[in-house]
Amino acid sequence: MSLSGHGLTPRLKPLSARKSAILSVLDVGTSKVVCVVAELKPADEVESLRSRTHVARILGIGHQRSVGLKGGVVVDLEAAESAIRQAVHAAERMAKVEIQSVIVNLTGGRLASEHFEAHIPVRGAVGSGDVHRVLDAASSYDLRRGRTVLHALPTGFSLDQQNHIVDPAGMIGERLGTDLHVVTSEAAAARNLMLAVERCHLGVEAVIATPYAAGLSALVDDEADMGCAVVDMGGGTTSVGIFSNGHLVHADAIAVGGHHVTMDIARGLTTRVSAAERLKTLYGSAITSSADDRDMIAVPQVDEDERDVPNHLPKSHLVRIIKPRVEEVLELVRDRLKGAGFAAQAGRRVVLTGGASQLVGLPETARRILQGQVRVGRPLGIKGLPEAAKGPAFSAVVGLLVYPQVAHIEYFEPRSSGLFQSTGTDGYFSRVGRWIRESF
Repeated sequence: MSLSGHGLTPRLKPLSARKSAILSVLDVGTSKVVCVVAELKPADEVESLRSRTHVARILGIGHQRSVGLKGGVVVDLEAAESAIRQAVHAAERMAKVEIQSVIVNLTGGRLASEHFEAHIPVRGAVGSGDVHRVLDAASSYDLRRGRTVLHALPTGFSLDQQNHIVDPAGMIGERLGTDLHVVTSEAAAARNLMLAVERCHLGVEAVIATPYAAGLSALVDDEADMGCAVVDMGGGTTSVGIFSNGHLVHADAIAVGGHHVTMDIARGLTTRVSAAERLKTLYGSAITSSADDRDMIAVPQVDEDERDVPNHLPKSHLVRIIKPRVEEVLELVRDRLKGAGFAAQAGRRVVLTGGASQLVGLPETARRILQGQVRVGRPLGIKGLPEAAKGPAFSAVVGLLVYPQVAHIEYFEPRSSGLFQSTGTDGYFSRVGRWIRESF
């Protein structure tokens, strides 16, 4: 089945570098749903964030505990719809605007990367038509049935024997080639996520892979150029994005996250899930210390009358439950990177982000297992974020605000029919604009 036969998620019209815009984005995760309304204004170039053309100022934010999702996938449509509605209403009240459409992210659905290569003969100087032809050729390969395309990113061009060309237009050669990185997910996961959003009477402008959004938010340009792995550790999933030469070159996801640590604690200490989450947040650690056996923690036990009966245990009991699960997740990440062949391109640089990355001792454990420089990434270059939203847990939603500034990189509008042709599901404002043009 050729790529052109695959249903596409909606394509976002690139944002003009000279125009301001008000944008609404929605992060639908396993642990929380966050809606953000922001104003994007053209800005001067910032040295560390050269790829950004606009600066975002937050107008409204709403977040709600997520229900109806498991492993980043919708499992209860009504519950997911309710959580989305509440987050959207909170953001609308704060921003004093009515949200019509949103950019949404996807973590579940078995995110995967595929790379396609194509070469075409050219005569003399390379024109824009030649660039379209070679990208068309790269998009004519086959994908597995049941997959949908989230992103199609040209990662570089070649001309004769010269590789790593950013823009071949105007250059002279005889053989033009390109590498196209296509990020896909299960079509059903993307459709059901879009359905949950559309049931709230919202249009879906675009569906973005979470590791791509997290990288756009938490990486400075130099890290993306030199090579870096972004590990977004969420509640139900851990997703990985590899950036090299300024491009996303690999995306993957594992259906294990912070919620699995919480469930391990609840089972291991025989306590409620809410109490386990609180213990993880207050006392949890991924590394042992000499004081763990002396420090006592109160673990609420639930008796038959549903009354909390505190049970005092050494902190070492808690650490012994958390540590193996965290190590397992990081070992899975390491093995996925090695298996994909991109461990070297990451350049031994790792940025941890997402809510679960805030666990004490996690960076140290990651350094030991992933064998690289590790830092915790937070949203960069955003104005007006509340203090509670400046942490790693909000990297993905801020990345959705950055995405329109780089959407022009994607290849989805060839001159003729093909994989990345507009699907007619463009955003609300585009449809209104088209109606005005056609009617008057």
